[in-house]
Amino acid sequence: MTVSLFLACVWALIATLIAMGPRRFHWPGAWGLIAVGVPLVGWVTYQNGPIWGLLVMAGGMSVLRWPVIFLVRALRGTRDTAE
Repeated sequence: MTVSLFLACVWALIATLIAMGPRRFHWPGAWGLIAVGVPLVGWVTYQNGPIWGLLVMAGGMSVLRWPVIFLVRALRGTRDTAE
């Protein structure tokens, strides 16, 4: 296992620990995970190829699904209205 894949596994473990913590730490933890995860996906892709890079990216997107949903909504220009 390469160093980048090992660090991706550590990233997933830290994401799990943040998710089990108090709710007030979720969004700050998500921003930290995003800041570390984006370069990590690039490194995994560089060291192991595009298939592994896509798998790690899909795993990260499944963990951080709400920031991705909010990004897609912002790009589309749609918002939820509860009226």
